This record gives sequence, structure tokens and C-alpha cells, in this order.
Amino acid sequence: MTEGKLTAEPTTVLSWSGGKDAAYALFELGEVTELLTSIGENGRSSIHGVRRELYDAQADALGVPIRYVELPMDCSNEEYESRMADVIAEYESRGIQRVAFADLFLEDIREYRVEQLAGTGIDGCWPVWNPDTDEQIRAYLDAGFEATVVTVDGSKLDPSFAGRDLDESFLADLPDGVDPCGENGEFHTFVRDGPIFESAVPVEVGKTVTKEVGDGEFHYCDLY
Repeated sequence: MTEGKLTAEPTTVLSWSGGKDAAYALFELGEVTELLTSIGENGRSSIHGVRRELYDAQADALGVPIRYVELPMDCSNEEYESRMADVIAEYESRGIQRVAFADLFLEDIREYRVEQLAGTGIDGCWPVWNPDTDEQIRAYLDAGFEATVVTVDGSKLDPSFAGRDLDESFLADLPDGVDPCGENGEFHTFVRDGPIFESAVPVEVGKTVTKEVGDGEFHYCDLY
């Protein structure tokens, strides 16, 4: 397992959320074979709520192919793992050597990914693993990325945070205890532009919708 700045071989797949950490991971890696993301039957990512066509636009602007794992609504963990295992098996047959993840410090998530790759012949890679998220968000902003906040956890943030740019003003307004990278799930983003983009992804900010997810309440800003 590897972490830290490195040069990717063209046999690396990047687990892709479309958000700031995934974008910075691609910036660190420099080159990947393709992006891998899951999408629901409704044509949106389950956590970020981003439309599939926006991921397509991102991939086009990045000049990197994107692979979708389509999941049923209310997908069980067993079904998710089964579908992902099929994709990993295909990657192994294609000679893919690594899957990179943009996790920052959550050890349990990292351990879960290691377990899912165990025995496959494919390694996990963590190019942005960095417990100092104040340092990480600074590196992200200094690199020149631009992103829109698409989802916020209602138990941590007011709905007004959804739809905002991830910038200095946004960070200054975060309440105490909220991770500046949102690594505990406080917020999620969609990256529109940055040093790895051949062109910006134009987006229009739509309405913010509040939904009950599990035991929590989340605010989703629709992007077009």
C-alpha cells in the first residue's frame, strides 16, 4: 500500500467522487487509466446527488475515461460489494495494478478498502492521505481548484452552505468542529475547474432540496 506524492503508472484507476479530494488525488497522481464511480438508477451519485451528465462533462474536461458502476436504489452493502467485486475482477484481468482512493484520515474506511482488495492482485493507493486537513485544504486552494458545495449534513451545517463555492469565505464561515475538508461527511463538493482540467465545466446552481437519509437529514444543491 502506498501513500504520498508519486507518479502513477498507466495501470492505475482512481475511485472518483467528482469532489475536491478526488480531484487533488488526480493532481498528485498525474495520470490514470480511468475514473471509477458508482451511480444510482436515478442517474445520480448516491452521496453527492450529482447528475451522471455532469460526471461525463468532468471526464471530458479532464481527458480521462470514466467507468460507472450502476447500483439499484436503496442498494444493500452486500449488493454493492458484489458489483464492485465484479469490476475489480475485470480490472485484474485487464492488468490494472492499483486502485487509488482520496481518503484523508479515516482509518476504518481505509481498512475496509484494503479488505475488499485482499487477494485480488490489485493494490490500494492513497495519494492524499494526510491527517492535517488544514494543510490539505490549503494545498487544494493554492493549486487553483474551483468547486461547488453540493451536499451538506444538516446535523452539522445550515442549508445555506449548499450551493456555495468552496473558497476562503466558505471556510471562514464553518462552525467550530467541522473538518475543513469535510472528511467526516459534513459536506461534499463538485469540482468545476483546476490545473488538471483542459477546460472548465460550466454549471448552473439550482434549488437546494432537503432529504431524510437513514437517521439523518441532508441538504442537496442541484447542479445543471
